Amino acid sequence: MKQVVALVGDYWHAEDMIREALDKAAEAAGGIALAYAEHGELKDRLSEGPDAVVLFKQNPLNAPDEPFVPWMTPEIEEAIVRYVEGGGRWLAWHTGTAGYDRDGAYVKMLRGRFLHHPPMGEVTYVRASDGAEVMTLYDEHYFVEVDEAGTNVFLRSRSAAGESMAGWEHACGRGRVCCLTPAHAREALLDPRFQALLAERLRWLLA
Repeated sequence: MKQVVALVGDYWHAEDMIREALDKAAEAAGGIALAYAEHGELKDRLSEGPDAVVLFKQNPLNAPDEPFVPWMTPEIEEAIVRYVEGGGRWLAWHTGTAGYDRDGAYVKMLRGRFLHHPPMGEVTYVRASDGAEVMTLYDEHYFVEVDEAGTNVFLRSRSAAGESMAGWEHACGRGRVCCLTPAHAREALLDPRFQALLAERLRWLLA
């Protein structure tokens, strides 16, 4: 049984709906034991050597109209990178790519980061390999910057606002990193097509 630690929930995203979605996908992926943790526990949990970590949590802890208070310090970034390079697996999901220092070790490990999103609307996700449609969701269309030369982009997105990348993955030392931008609301998180995609990425991460 693979041991996976998850840190989920932030100002914009209720923890319970993310847990519900991740629990279902982990069950579908098979062979995963999920444990949830708070951000203040992360360094200790990393030292226990879990098989993977899932992060669906933005860096700012505060409301957007308040002074910026990040939870990810340079020390925590270094611990994450050591964990992954040593063989750990990391899934940065939706806000797991948002609000982090573009010049910090964490974003360099991800090889991409969230930039902005327009108001929610229909977003179509397609396979990067052949352009085949994977799903269309009522979602936040994440626009991201990605080091395409340094990773494998497997999912792209398009909406009335334009086109972007929506999923990328690569090796990092002896470990693996996967970044996935959908989904925002409960209906999209529990959509069977998204659930199948999330379970697929979990299996890739833990292979």
